[in-house]
Amino acid sequence: MNQPLRRNLGLDLVRVTEATAIQAGRWMGLGKRIEADRTAIQTMVRALNEIDMNGRIIIGEEAKSGLHSALDSGNAIGNGAGPEMDVVLDPIDGTNLLVHGRSGAVSAVAVAPRGSMWSPFPGVYMEKLVVDRDVAHALVKEALDAPAAWTLAMIARIKKKTIRDLVVFVLDRPRHQDLIEEIRMAGARVALRRDGDITGAILAAIPDSGIDVLMGVGGSAEGLMAACAVKALHGAMLTRLAPQSEEERQQVMAAALDISRIMTQDELILSNQVFFAATGVTDGMLLDGVHYAGGFAMTHSIVLRAKTGARRMIRAERLLEDLFDGEETYQQ
Repeated sequence: MNQPLRRNLGLDLVRVTEATAIQAGRWMGLGKRIEADRTAIQTMVRALNEIDMNGRIIIGEEAKSGLHSALDSGNAIGNGAGPEMDVVLDPIDGTNLLVHGRSGAVSAVAVAPRGSMWSPFPGVYMEKLVVDRDVAHALVKEALDAPAAWTLAMIARIKKKTIRDLVVFVLDRPRHQDLIEEIRMAGARVALRRDGDITGAILAAIPDSGIDVLMGVGGSAEGLMAACAVKALHGAMLTRLAPQSEEERQQVMAAALDISRIMTQDELILSNQVFFAATGVTDGMLLDGVHYAGGFAMTHSIVLRAKTGARRMIRAERLLEDLFDGEETYQQ
């Protein structure tokens, strides 16, 4: 029988993302992607394995990166002594941002009771549309196939804005060229970012964040994690698998996954017992990055809990000489 969840599980998770961000942040601007990924993965594994949790990773990064680690899909995580949980994670969302010294890299992890997370594996990519709680009631599944102008007009009407007031978060990818043109022709503004659609989804789900909606295709692992955050923020999300190669399409079909099915955040994550945590690695639109001084590291994190709708922004100071066992001082 599954054990009851602790109220402070979100704080356990943010200690994981803090530790990972602190260690990963040392690779900022050094151009060493493999080393940065390895450091982040090793730190996150160690930190997660100190949590009282019998976790199972729903989808890892191996399908996209080609690298295998203890954080691969289906692997166990946690010390095995606590509740059975589904886990989705990204040690560094935006590794390229980090190693080239650019803004917006974060470390993130989300959990929900075992069996409540839908698995997109082996699907690598998803189409996504995210809005905040003010627009959530009006977001119908047909919006994912509708012209961008129609969706933007609907969002603008509900938010009592003009379309030209809206800002749309889109990943800067060649596959989005037509989408970007549609958005611009409709009159809305575009916030293009090289990576980081977990952050984009959170910003789109937070009212008055400066981002009104997220559109486009991004990673499936990031999409599942974004669904956890959007659910906790009481926003709305539409997703659909979007294979970007014939090989990926064949793998998805062989796994009997329906590439035409449009899903909401409540279909992706069945439970409201969802905890999400993310810590900035480099300075970004949502979170400040890690700053180091005098043997201490300063971090900026967000912690979300779906059941209560709690959103906590946490600034922490941690002693570097003993990252896992040292005392922490939280400043909210």
